[in-house]
Amino acid sequence: MKNSIVKSLIIVSMLFSSIAFAIDLNEAKNKGLVGEKDNGYLGVVVAQQDAQALVADINAKRKVVYQKLATKNGITVQQVEKLAAQKAYDKTNPGHYLWVGGKWVKK
Repeated sequence: MKNSIVKSLIIVSMLFSSIAFAIDLNEAKNKGLVGEKDNGYLGVVVAQQDAQALVADINAKRKVVYQKLATKNGITVQQVEKLAAQKAYDKTNPGHYLWVGGKWVKK
């Protein structure tokens, strides 16, 4: 069960990185505008309209996927979010932001 969730999360993360916006996720992370939060969602590090729109869109899509994964695997959305957050933290590049202890820190 846990392996299928992890595989699904990998597929989801590839989907997120291909979303086209005025600013894309990789660019936003490289510029320090957004970071990964400990709840499985993105957060805005520096308030900027493009970054806020990107975060809102990606988080909405993540929520839908998390709900589907939870239903498919008979677990709660919160469990999926926790697994997704850990996966995102592990995959975050050095220099990108993570939400740790209630504040943004660079990995």
